[in-house]
Order: sequence, then structure tokens, then C-alpha cells
Amino acid sequence: MALAVVRDLREYRAPVSEEELAEFETDVLSGFVLARASAGLVDSTIRNDTNHLELIRDWFGRPLWEMEPADADVYFGKVLRDAIPSTRTGRAGALTVFFQFLELRHKVELHNLTGRVVECPLDEMNRPRAAVEPQLRIPPSEAEIEELFAGWREELVTCRKFGPAARNYAVARLAADVGLRINEARMLDLDDVRWELGWFGKLNVRHGKGSRRRGPKPRLVPLINGADRNLRWFIEDLWGHFDADHTRSGAPLFPSERKNRDGSGSRATADVFRRSLTEAAAQHLPTWAGSSLRTRCGASAPPSSISPV
Repeated sequence: MALAVVRDLREYRAPVSEEELAEFETDVLSGFVLARASAGLVDSTIRNDTNHLELIRDWFGRPLWEMEPADADVYFGKVLRDAIPSTRTGRAGALTVFFQFLELRHKVELHNLTGRVVECPLDEMNRPRAAVEPQLRIPPSEAEIEELFAGWREELVTCRKFGPAARNYAVARLAADVGLRINEARMLDLDDVRWELGWFGKLNVRHGKGSRRRGPKPRLVPLINGADRNLRWFIEDLWGHFDADHTRSGAPLFPSERKNRDGSGSRATADVFRRSLTEAAAQHLPTWAGSSLRTRCGASAPPSSISPV
């Protein structure tokens, strides 16, 4: 038996210049962004991850694939020591995902170019963890919800601007009846009310909250718990107060008094609805004043007796 020299059959590559490494680093980051977009992540999530990576890169001063566990210890243990937990965990998550991308896509190429074996600098010993405290959220009782909306209906009779006040009431009542989030209700168009579907009609919620940061998740929501009567009252008796064009494609279900540049009715903001709900709770449900009011499934008679003043 004789010994033989084992050599790498791959083509020998001469050392690369700093310019070539910089170009390669840019290409890797571009590929990372494209891969995350291919996975279905929304632009805001990808932008947040790349911002985290750029901040780490600025501190490190070298390509991130050169980062060692000792470097991560210094960065997360000293530089971000006093940062809020969400910042530390968000930055650590972005760094971990980026190294997963490097290991899956560029491990061999990086070894050929730099002689380094890619390995994430964060492990079980130094990975930042957010302290999650259990939160017990007890929603208002059905009686409290009815007390809130009963007082709110009476307030509409003497309010200064009936149209916006009744619109804000209708949004909160709809959220309570069918479990919509405020922003989901705000993004509804007039055409999203599908009266022909089901026994009571359904809402085409096109901007539903997605899971795992994957963007809007559309769904159909039935108009139960009297939500159909409340919504008919708003559309038939109040929607026209906002001088909006119901024939226009994309006309908002809950319009604002303000106009777009083209003269069409604009969409009311979520802050308007949240502020009105907070003020109504402080006025008609003082025990919940200053709290995060979570309304769920509270059916009540529609405010059909309210007339414009």
C-alpha cells in the first residue's frame, strides 16, 4: 500500500481583492433580500431586517461572515446592553436568519474566497432572549359592552357633528359584533360588503392581519350578532353624509370628511376610530378608562332610532 497526495480537484482561485469582496458582499445582501421576498415576507419586514444588518455591519466594520461568537458577545453584551428587549431580539433574529442564508447559499463559495467556514456567531449561550411576562387580558363583560354602546348612542343625539360621530360608533359596533380589528375595518371598501353571501351577508376583509409577518391575510367575515342591521343603517342613512361617490371603484366604507387630490372621498384613519373609542369608554364605561378596551361579541339592538340632527 502506498500513500498518495490528495489535492482539491476544484480550480485554484487566486486571492481576491477588497473591491471584489465588497462587490460580493453587496451581491449576497441583494440575494438575501430577494430570497426573503420569495418566501412571502412583506417589504416592511425585509426592510427592518436589512436595517438591523446594516447597523451591525457599521459597528463591526467588516463583512458579517467574519463575525465570531466573541464579537457577538461584545455587541449584544455591551453595545446593546441597555437597549430595549425588542431591539436586541430583533437584531439577533435578523443576524441569525442572515447566517442561515449564508450557510445554505454561499458556504462553499465563501470558503473558496476567504478560507472561512461560515458559522453563526450566536448560539445557545449568547443569543438574546426577550423576557416575556404572561399577560392576562380579561375582556369587558357583555353587560359592560351594552352599557358602553347604549351611552354612546344617546350621545349621538346631541353631538356637534353627527356624521363623523355616528361613523365612529358604527366602526366600534362592527368590531364588537364580528371581531374585526380597527385597521381591518378602516380598510374596508363599500364593495367589500357582500349582502348576497350567507344568511346575513359577509365582509370581504382584504387587509386581515397575517401570521408570521407574512402580510395581509384576506378572509370572509359573516355579519352576525346584528352587525348586518347596524351596517345597513350606516350605509343607507349615513354614508351619503360624507359626499362620497358610491360608483367609484375603491370607495371606502368608512370615509373621511377630507378629500383626496382628485376630489374623491378619502379614507378615515385608524387613529380617529381608536381615539373615539377611548373617549367613549372614558365617558360611558369609566372603569375601563385608560385601559386597552378589547370588545368581543356584544350584540345589541341597532341604533335605528337615531336620526340626524
